[in-house]
Amino acid sequence: MSHPDELRKRVERQVKRMKKAERERLTMLGQTVYIGTLGLLLVLPIVCGAYLGQWLDSLATAYSSRWTVSLILVGVMVGALNVYLFIRE
Repeated sequence: MSHPDELRKRVERQVKRMKKAERERLTMLGQTVYIGTLGLLLVLPIVCGAYLGQWLDSLATAYSSRWTVSLILVGVMVGALNVYLFIRE
């Protein structure tokens, strides 16, 4: 194979890669949706843990916030795991 043919093939491959990157480039709206999804994946387990913990604490006769605090911490861990798995995907 001659040098011009090899150069032409390299340039064609580079052009294909550039066109593919242009097609797959995220738009501002796409990035906003992605960040919003990450936020929801993190916040929803925390809020659900807080509400569930508050409900469980209201069932107790004495004032106690151990369920609320515990379930908020569990929500933080679950939310962080959700974000990690979503980003890894």
